[in-house]
Amino acid sequence: MNQSNSYVPARLPLDRAVPLKAEIELFHAEYCAALDGGDVERWPDFFVADAVYRVTARENAELNLPVGLVYAEGRDMMHDRAVAISRTQMFAPRYLLHIVSGVRVIDADAAGQITSHASFLLMQTLVEGPTTMHLAGVYQDVFVREDGVLRLKRRDVIYDTNILANDLVYPV
Repeated sequence: MNQSNSYVPARLPLDRAVPLKAEIELFHAEYCAALDGGDVERWPDFFVADAVYRVTARENAELNLPVGLVYAEGRDMMHDRAVAISRTQMFAPRYLLHIVSGVRVIDADAAGQITSHASFLLMQTLVEGPTTMHLAGVYQDVFVREDGVLRLKRRDVIYDTNILANDLVYPV
């Protein structure tokens, strides 16, 4: 999968891409609803057991560097992070709002693996503070079906800014 933030042409005919795009948009709606609703412990359920989740800077992605601000291998690691966020870590209360657009289906292979890209904005409102644009960038995703349900095999969250707020707590 191309790790850069640059344009990658879609390789699917429209008759295959359109239904997959709609399904991926529904996936994003549920994913964002869980996170925006504060149900962070549901977050790992959107991934297969051996999935990879990485949050990294655009510069690292363009240089094909594997380093990430957040890196989780496997749903168990994601579960540990989610439980730590929801039950043990202390931070200022906040509301999140994910906005996902520009979903593009790049490819779908015979084994059922679907590659897609989408742009995102993550807005954050501190309960006793202003609303700010917390993060902007792209999702570079690989989906598979598990028991007929679309799940993430890999999610690279590639953010555009070089200066990041020090309170990136929740999954993106």
